[in-house]
Amino acid sequence: MSRADQHAELDPIVRTRWSVFSGRGNVELFPQLLGLQIEDVRVDYCRMRLPHRQQIERFGGIVHGGALSALLDTVVVPAIGQAYGPDARFATVDLHVQFLSALTDDDAVAEGWIVRRGRSTVFCEAEARAASTDRVVARSMMTYTVNPGASVTDPEQRAVR
Repeated sequence: MSRADQHAELDPIVRTRWSVFSGRGNVELFPQLLGLQIEDVRVDYCRMRLPHRQQIERFGGIVHGGALSALLDTVVVPAIGQAYGPDARFATVDLHVQFLSALTDDDAVAEGWIVRRGRSTVFCEAEARAASTDRVVARSMMTYTVNPGASVTDPEQRAVR
């Protein structure tokens, strides 16, 4: 069951900015290295896919826990970032992951959402499911620190930036 309907649509300009991960110039960043794909981004919410491939497996054909942890940690980045201007910087300060079931031969689809925003701290949760069965394979709770920089939360002002 998707949580997307619980979150408002984004302003189109902000949605476009957060709909893809782009590298810096010709440098491939970690999300691209893993092959993460953003499927939906809304106010305080994001859904992302980790396509299955052998390179992210560990012995026994099971998707590596580090790949799932990275998915859970990354899916909240657009959910956090959409509320700030492009100068904002934020980073994980705490990440707790529970692995509930092994994932084999299937994509993982994660949803991440904001639980609470403070001035410099954001609390998030995320859940990853097997794409073909909708079975929960992992969930997480995270805390991010935020430096909003020139924070812009008004959609019309975002367009100017």
